[in-house]
Amino acid sequence: MALTVAELVKAFDFEVMSGSDKLDTLIEETQLSRPGIELAGLFDFYENDRLQLLGSKEVTFFKGLEPRIQQKRVKRLFEHGPPAFIFSRNADIPDDFIKEGNAYGIPVLKSPQRTSELASRLYQYLFSHLAPRISIHGTLLDINGVGVVLRGPSGIGKSEIALELVRRGHQLVADDRVDIYQREEGIVIGEAPKVLKEHLEIRGIGVVNVVKLFGASAFKEDKAIMLFIDLEYWDKEVDYDRLGIDDQKERVFDTEIRIAKIPITAARSVATLVEVAAMNARLKFLGTHMAKDFTNALNALIQEKSNKKE
Repeated sequence: MALTVAELVKAFDFEVMSGSDKLDTLIEETQLSRPGIELAGLFDFYENDRLQLLGSKEVTFFKGLEPRIQQKRVKRLFEHGPPAFIFSRNADIPDDFIKEGNAYGIPVLKSPQRTSELASRLYQYLFSHLAPRISIHGTLLDINGVGVVLRGPSGIGKSEIALELVRRGHQLVADDRVDIYQREEGIVIGEAPKVLKEHLEIRGIGVVNVVKLFGASAFKEDKAIMLFIDLEYWDKEVDYDRLGIDDQKERVFDTEIRIAKIPITAARSVATLVEVAAMNARLKFLGTHMAKDFTNALNALIQEKSNKKE
């Protein structure tokens, strides 16, 4: 995947100071570069395929150099052809950068944000747009802070369960298709394709917009996934797990995500079971494993009674 400098300018309200005729330049790297050591003269590790971010520290150091050295360092920065140079709010752009930006056709941009805030927002934006993605069939919700993906065969009721959960105050992220990318190892983010955002497809009713039905709080743009819940039709021949001691997990990119399986019958309140599964997953994440606690307490009681008999 790739995005253009023009898209970045629009998303961050950057002011284009030079190189305006090259805003169609592609950005393909998710990381940022802070070219401090390059301004000091060391270009052995210059990451020229990345966006170059300069704050007040870099500019202050640069202004302390002799004018001849300034011109030489800036020229070398531009010769390697990075996608763009971005200056934060408190960093005054030296004239040499404006001049070389026009000469080399490389955009020089000015941000209205401070360096630390800008770096954080750029990092998240680049990852969300450029990181490798996969799409899965399912429905993603934020249930009490836990990102839960409902999976199962078509027609089993994922969207209907999601509708009930949204009615109870939880948030929809994506229905039918979930686009997934890894922000970093251990954090997998899910979101809806643009055309499907805010919508649920309910058989017999049609497509509904949860924001218009329940308000803005019913929808969330994206969510870190902590749990997959596989819905399946009840099969009396299957020996379902009744204690929940063994944790099943599925690897997505470099991250392992827990799996819970819920068999569906007419008598079960599936929305409530999904809520409980989400809360149980959160407790496990925080270090409390209720099934193991129960088993350990039971074993301790058995051992205590055995010792008394002896």
